[in-house]
Amino acid sequence: MENNLEDKWKEVLALAETHIGEKPDIPALLFLIGVQEVGKFGKKFTKDQKLDVMHVAICTLLSQYGFYEYDGHDEEGWPHFKETEKLPKMDALQQSKLMREAIVDYFFGRENEEGKRTI
Repeated sequence: MENNLEDKWKEVLALAETHIGEKPDIPALLFLIGVQEVGKFGKKFTKDQKLDVMHVAICTLLSQYGFYEYDGHDEEGWPHFKETEKLPKMDALQQSKLMREAIVDYFFGRENEEGKRTI
């Protein structure tokens, strides 16, 4: 099971690299996911907005596991979430693993009609 996650993680990294031109890390992937979820492609974000974009990504990812639930969009089109379950206490390694798993689930769960993963 762990090898399967690692293989899928490498595939996600390679797929994202084709879109951004360099090998991404978790924060870069969170930003990419957040921009996709916010739907504001090509927009220049302020530093605070970049943090908000990454927060949207984290909530989106953790909503796959029932920790957050989509709660609608505000008047500016930003998605909002409400916490539905507390995350268990985790160390940095466990948090990183959870984010990698959630990112893999996100990308492998977002397939278009041809069965190809999308970003």
